[in-house]
Amino acid sequence: MPEALEWTRIRRRRLWSEIAIVLGVSLGASAVYSIVNIISRLTAETALADQTATINGSLSSREWLDLTYQLLALLFDLVPVALVFYLLAISGGNPFRRMGFDLRRPASDVGRGWLLVLVIGVPGIALYFVGRALGITVDVQPAPLDTYWWTTPILILSALRAALQEELIVVAYLFTRLRQLGWHKWQIILSAAVLRGSYHLYQGIGPFVGNVVMGVVFGWCYWRWGRVMPLVIAHWIIDIASFVGYAWALASFPQLFG
Repeated sequence: MPEALEWTRIRRRRLWSEIAIVLGVSLGASAVYSIVNIISRLTAETALADQTATINGSLSSREWLDLTYQLLALLFDLVPVALVFYLLAISGGNPFRRMGFDLRRPASDVGRGWLLVLVIGVPGIALYFVGRALGITVDVQPAPLDTYWWTTPILILSALRAALQEELIVVAYLFTRLRQLGWHKWQIILSAAVLRGSYHLYQGIGPFVGNVVMGVVFGWCYWRWGRVMPLVIAHWIIDIASFVGYAWALASFPQLFG
């Protein structure tokens, strides 16, 4: 009996260490930087509403170097996702089936994904403008204004990268490990939702609240459906609309973007 208890303690320590490492090389690190960033923004002389956050910005003034850097960034940002699959695989079972990241139910996954887009995506856009009006959200520029022939494909890949990172790590992986540690349903859902909001704090208080709500809805759906694929699809569609649609929206409704 003492040996069994000792083994349980060792296993729990290993799981916590694994979680810390995975988050430390991925979105946990982003959350820490984002918290420091929002402190910097709130203590700056410039009002939060007058500040800007650029996503998917140019990485070089030379086109071929910019494309190279963009592709490398996408590649290396997905390494933690590969790490998650590896860790779940060596702990037993098929990680794709365990997380529901496969093509067994394409129609259902796509349908549920679009449902989440309507439930989260549309209100999320409205919340952004409300946050801008209240002065608690920075001016988020999700795409570069100067475009090359490869800009749209890169933005679509960037949207996929974000969807894979957030849903596979923060939801599928973290839910699996926290369950194994004995956490209960709402402990897991709320913790993951707060983490999701934390790494969006650099955009302001409004996006933090919006992403916490998104995290609660996505977490509840994952717990109920047992499949992460609808979440990835929904997140990908929402980000494509945000990234690719930004230039069009800026040209059509400049007054909304200040």
